[in-house]
Amino acid sequence: MPDSASRVVDLDLRLVGYFVAVAEHRHFGRAAAELRVAQPSLSRQIRRLEQQMGVRLFDRTPQSTRLTDAGEVFLPRAKALLRSAVQATAQARDAAQPGRIVIGYTTSLIITPVVRALRREHPDAAVETLHLDWNEPRDALLDHRVDAVVTPLPFSTDQLHVTILYDEPRVLVVAVDHRLAGRRAVTVDDIADEPIPKFRHCAPAWNDFWRIDPRPDGRGAPDGPLLDTLEDGLELIASGQAVAVTTGFYERLRPDITTIPLEGVEVSHVVVASRAGDRSRLVAAFRELATAHLTAPGRA
Repeated sequence: MPDSASRVVDLDLRLVGYFVAVAEHRHFGRAAAELRVAQPSLSRQIRRLEQQMGVRLFDRTPQSTRLTDAGEVFLPRAKALLRSAVQATAQARDAAQPGRIVIGYTTSLIITPVVRALRREHPDAAVETLHLDWNEPRDALLDHRVDAVVTPLPFSTDQLHVTILYDEPRVLVVAVDHRLAGRRAVTVDDIADEPIPKFRHCAPAWNDFWRIDPRPDGRGAPDGPLLDTLEDGLELIASGQAVAVTTGFYERLRPDITTIPLEGVEVSHVVVASRAGDRSRLVAAFRELATAHLTAPGRA
């Protein structure tokens, strides 16, 4: 008699994806809208998954949808299943298309010189680029949406191969009529009470680095507005409701904000990152060319 660990479980990954959507929304209607399926159909698919597994995953009432204990246990494993499926598919495609590379980059970083150099050196390769939001690089690499990415730290480098390309000083971004505008430089003490935005949906290390939290004297940074997008942050800064710590590119985005050098803080590291253990010749070539071609703005 085979034990339970050796039995084959027939799980439909599409149904697992439906389960994750409902679990994250805690609402069948919102999940159905995101998935672009009819709500009655989604309910039937979830019941079908529950029948396959032999457990109830949700407690449903007219007012709410809650995960059962079994659903709570299954949710992180369901997400891992979906990610593994994406990675397995991507790795198989990579093996079938060894002459293809997708290079990611985040806002303000110009990768054109190294992309052109890679295309010159590997004319038969398919070299593609993909813009990523500031909080996407690590997930985009591990999900195989990109094979290499140029982006600032900080983010978790576990499972990644990271090479620092150059450093950029951090600056303070303020409205052009802010009390500090026009200063030759400022320190953390000058902004001790200034609210600095905090982004939702990003690693705590990112917010801590760009908010300088904690401060050198051990105090926490003042609370600031919660944001979802860079554009929302720029609007708050331009209207005088907040300041931000970043690199100099912000000033090029709007005429109603300005930057001031921020002294006494760690610089920002711009890196090229790829998946640890990736043996792709194109990734190796891109890393080498990036080291040669990508330097700090204004530097030869």
